[in-house]
Amino acid sequence: MPDASLNPTSLVVVSIASAFALSCVLYNAWEISGGHVNPAVTFAMAVGGHVSVPTALFYWVAQLIASVMACLVLRGIVVGMHVPTYTIAEEMTGFGASVLEGLLTFVLVYTVYAARDPRRVTLGSNGILVVGFVAGAGVLAAGPFSGGSMNPACAFGSATIAGSFRNQAVYWVGPLIGATIAGLLYDNVLFRSLPPAAGLSEGIGV
Repeated sequence: MPDASLNPTSLVVVSIASAFALSCVLYNAWEISGGHVNPAVTFAMAVGGHVSVPTALFYWVAQLIASVMACLVLRGIVVGMHVPTYTIAEEMTGFGASVLEGLLTFVLVYTVYAARDPRRVTLGSNGILVVGFVAGAGVLAAGPFSGGSMNPACAFGSATIAGSFRNQAVYWVGPLIGATIAGLLYDNVLFRSLPPAAGLSEGIGV
């Protein structure tokens, strides 16, 4: 969709679709692999010690390949379809866009931790839907400025198929830092981790 991030109606549609699509994916994979989906989430989990480094690397490879394959399918089923890449608004600098993506990813990953924490039983299964809504809100808020990626894999897949990696660092540096801060803050400051047997399990994610 041309200029989808600038058209209010299209932006709302993309936001809603993102929210429910992510919720559905999490519902399917939440108790199996943790449904990380997002390299930023996996990175935060690895830094926090919730997943091992080899597991995190395996997840990253799977996430990046899946993103590329999804863009290939999109390009294949819609003949001549131009797969758009994430772009930065002319009014923003690369640093500003990276900070924005980092802040949104911070909120998203913090929500993931809260949704999965066994001590917050009031969330229950609704936690999956909450995570999806947070992602949708991020798309709605940042769409016109940086695209609202919050997921390095999304940016990587579309850039690979389009053959343009311009400003790709924006969608890696900001989200990885934001996700790491969210995880460390949740585990070590606001809600100290429980012992491994009772705390956050290895399968957590978006």
